Amino acid sequence: MAMKLTESQAALLEGEKGAAFAKVMKTLVMYGEAFGAEKMVPITGGQGHLVTSFGLGVMKPVFSLLDGIIREGALPGQKFTVDPRPLDPDVPANFLQKLFFKIMYSKQEYYEGQLRKLGLVNDDGFTCTCYMNEVGNVPKKGDILSWAESSAVVYANSVLGARCNRNSGIIELFGSIAGCVPYFGLLTDEGRKAAWVVEIKTSGKPEAQVLGSAIGMKVMEDVPWIRGLDAWLGTTLDAAARDYLKDMGAAAASNGAVGLYHGENLTPEAKEQGSALISPGAKTYVIDDAELERVRAGYPCIWKDPAAEPKLCFVGCPHLSLNQMQSWTAALLEALKTAGRTRLAIPTVFTAAPAVAAEFRQSPAAEALKKAGAVVSSICPLMYMNNPLCGTMPVITNSNKLRTYTSSRYYRDDEILKKIAGAVK
Repeated sequence: MAMKLTESQAALLEGEKGAAFAKVMKTLVMYGEAFGAEKMVPITGGQGHLVTSFGLGVMKPVFSLLDGIIREGALPGQKFTVDPRPLDPDVPANFLQKLFFKIMYSKQEYYEGQLRKLGLVNDDGFTCTCYMNEVGNVPKKGDILSWAESSAVVYANSVLGARCNRNSGIIELFGSIAGCVPYFGLLTDEGRKAAWVVEIKTSGKPEAQVLGSAIGMKVMEDVPWIRGLDAWLGTTLDAAARDYLKDMGAAAASNGAVGLYHGENLTPEAKEQGSALISPGAKTYVIDDAELERVRAGYPCIWKDPAAEPKLCFVGCPHLSLNQMQSWTAALLEALKTAGRTRLAIPTVFTAAPAVAAEFRQSPAAEALKKAGAVVSSICPLMYMNNPLCGTMPVITNSNKLRTYTSSRYYRDDEILKKIAGAVK
């Protein structure tokens, strides 16, 4: 093969540790060569992150593959977290939906058993926001990762300054097994340079979800340099800035294919290297109030009845931070007070990582949220929605990612608050 391997990597490919390791390494080499990689580089991040968290009955080849890996002892050299579970009995669902879930995810228990044998960090490791401090899978700047999950990859690259390509499911596991990944794309210095300069010229702080959507649809898989965002977020990555960038990045990664962005005067590499990260000849995209409204107005409503009353609301895709859980609770209680109500008008699910949800439940705010009728869950809203029965439900959300991948309808945070509090229809 054309790729240059170290002695230990070549030995792995040639079967020194057995056939399973050799097949894993061969797959990674072929994957890398398809993207022009000339070498493999060691993983330095402490933990991996897998995107496939659901035990779909039709995924028999995956289960068979993992059984073979486990049987032959080709286990990852690092523990890993994994995306959220698709099921939670506390999330509203009718009898037919629950029955469908049981059939659809019939291998969930079996699959989770496989994950534990492979190296799942713990039973609380199911979240798309593994980088939360409460979860603990927080890579350092410059770490080489083998992750999948678009929103986690873009956050790790951009906000934390780690290095990871947008891998697919199973490939990310193979990287953890081999201990190395092909060197191309966002792992390289050249691949991390910005091909676009996005100039923010809005009259107010832009909605993170719509801004990310606009950026993603314009630059697609390219790296954008975002100028002007520091006017609204400041130049320090405090909790509020991290939450904003989490949601903006998730929208850019799902509405386009952004795996890395640089925030001028804000994100680590941008502050360290400055405009040297902008490629010569970079294109310019100006985002003002009119552009954001144009993008938002283009979102289709694919409900069977566009005038239908919402049956369910999801807040948190990706999962909410502890700071967001607390701020949403305060805002919701105030909205209910203004509307003259004590209970939500629409069943609403707030999602957060198990460890974040556990800490939130220790606060008085959790009991207040529960009394208002809300559900706190660690489910994956996308997996809940991706079936024929839930797909016909009129579901609303503040997540552009969930809107993109399902039939849910997007509303801004302030609009969501009014609707679930019963202030507007």
